Amino acid sequence: MTSPAVAMTIETQQPPPAPKLDNVLYEKRCGIAYLTLNRPKVLNALNTPTWKDLRAAFEAARDDAAVRGVILTGAGDKAFIAGADISELAHASAIDAERSSRFGQDVLDLVENLGKPVIAAINGFALGGGCETAMACTIRIAAETAKFGQPEVKLGLLPGGGGTQRLPRIVGKGRALQLILSGGMISAQEAWRIGLVNEVVPAADLIPRAEAILKEIAANAPIAVRSSLEAVNKGMETSQSEGFALEASYFGLCAGTEDKKEGTTAFLEKRAPQFLGR
Repeated sequence: MTSPAVAMTIETQQPPPAPKLDNVLYEKRCGIAYLTLNRPKVLNALNTPTWKDLRAAFEAARDDAAVRGVILTGAGDKAFIAGADISELAHASAIDAERSSRFGQDVLDLVENLGKPVIAAINGFALGGGCETAMACTIRIAAETAKFGQPEVKLGLLPGGGGTQRLPRIVGKGRALQLILSGGMISAQEAWRIGLVNEVVPAADLIPRAEAILKEIAANAPIAVRSSLEAVNKGMETSQSEGFALEASYFGLCAGTEDKKEGTTAFLEKRAPQFLGR
């Protein structure tokens, strides 16, 4: 197995301008990119322009060396993402639907493999494509009032944004099939119980908690964080023995960095490390 190709330095360059988008708000503060689905009148439903805006926003966050993590949430207090825009979906042909499914899957693959932690701050309904979007994120934090589900079978469809693949990997086959086949909704507390979300917090604490997690991650060595993300994501698609080889390859890569020298030296000298991402 060849060594993973991971950039060994954080490039010093002018940060790219924030993308101008119609359906997603993009802000950047203190190394965090804040992405907000901004269609509250339709509960932040996903249509083709919104999927394209999501892709552009995540590409901007990926390519900005100053961004160490991303928080994704929905505008308003009712929905994270309530699913697909049914008015658009109702007129889609079989060919259109397959093409749309592949496009959404590609966008969420970008989210999952961004190389930087992405936290879904789930402030309300996360249904259909909304639940699928949350599952592509690194960590999911839910408000106490959030609701989750894959209701596509109620529309004569099945999950088309990766739900049939990510959900069983996260909660297990039996629970995933129950959610997918029933089309029912579950509470934030039940989502936490089955492992679909990492934490449930009061709505007022949602963004502050996401920020606190990203700040904790950002204090660590950037290459080690990126390598850990890749090792877990790629290892999930291999056998355990192949995953061990992948892990060892990343471990060796990290051992050759200046950050490893700084981290071990700082530990022995009983001081806080100053990581430079190289």
